Amino acid sequence: MHKAGFVNIVGKPNAGKSTLLNQLMGEKLAIVTQKAQTTRHRIFGIYNEEDLQIVFSDTPGVLDAKYGLQEKMMDFVKDSLQDADVFLFIVDVTDKAEPSEFLIEKLNKIPVPVLLLLNKVDQTTQEGLEKLVEDWHNRIPKAEILPISALNAFNTDIILPKLRSLLPENPPYYDKEQYTDKPERFFVNEAIREKILLNYEKEIPYSVEVVTEQFKEKEGIIFIDSIIYVERDTQKGIIIGHKGEAIKKVGTEARLDLEKFFSKKIHLNLFVKVKKDWRKNDRDLKNFGYR
Repeated sequence: MHKAGFVNIVGKPNAGKSTLLNQLMGEKLAIVTQKAQTTRHRIFGIYNEEDLQIVFSDTPGVLDAKYGLQEKMMDFVKDSLQDADVFLFIVDVTDKAEPSEFLIEKLNKIPVPVLLLLNKVDQTTQEGLEKLVEDWHNRIPKAEILPISALNAFNTDIILPKLRSLLPENPPYYDKEQYTDKPERFFVNEAIREKILLNYEKEIPYSVEVVTEQFKEKEGIIFIDSIIYVERDTQKGIIIGHKGEAIKKVGTEARLDLEKFFSKKIHLNLFVKVKKDWRKNDRDLKNFGYR
C-alpha cells in the first residue's frame, strides 16, 4: 500500500510556514527571514519514503494586496486553497493582530482535514496556550490543534505520522528522486534575495527581484551570473554600496549558502539593473514568473 497526497501550508506572513517546510523536509528549500513577505512564490517540497509521498506546498502569507506583485502572491494562495488533501494552518501565538477571516472562512468550508499548528509556543505561557486552543477550536471546530515550535523542532516529529494517517492511497505523483518542483535557478534567485532581505532595510528588499541568466557547470565548478533588479536609480546605489562593499557582502553570503545547497564550488557574479516600477507592471511580473 502506497500513500500520496498534497499538503498545503497556509497562514499569515511571518507565521513560520517556510521554517516548518524546511523542518519537515530536513533541508532548506524555502528562504527564511524575520521580514514579512519573504515568500513570494508557491514552492513544492516533495517528501519521500518507500510507501509514502507528501507534496508540501509553501505559500506566501495572506495579506491585503496593495499593488500588482502582492495581488500575484495572493493568487498563489488562492490556488493553494483548491487542491489539497490536508491543510496545515500555521498560527503565530505571538501575533496580537486579528486573525485572517479570509483563511478561517475558507478552511471551514473546505471538505478536507485541517491541522492547526500553534507555532512559537516557547514564547507563551501554559495559560495563554490553553486560551488560544479554546479560541481556535471555536473558530475552526473541525481542526485538530497541535502546539509546536517549527524553529526549535518542538512537537514537529508528530506531524508526519499524522499526515500519513490522513492521506489517501495513491501512487506517487512525482519521481521518488525529486524533492521540489523548482529549477536550480530558482534557488539561486531566492538565496540572493534572502541575503538582500537580511542586509538592507526599509523598502529596498521589497523593491528587488533576482533573475539568474547563466547557470553553467564546468570542471566541477558552477558559474552563475545573476541580475538584481530594482525600481529606481537611488535603490541601485544603495544595493551596490560604497565602493561596492554592500553587494560584495551579499554575493559572498549567497555563494556560501549555494555551495552548501549544491555541494559544489560556486563562482557567482552579481549585476544590478533598474526596471522602473516593475512591481506594478503586469508584463514585468509575468516575465519574473508571477502569472
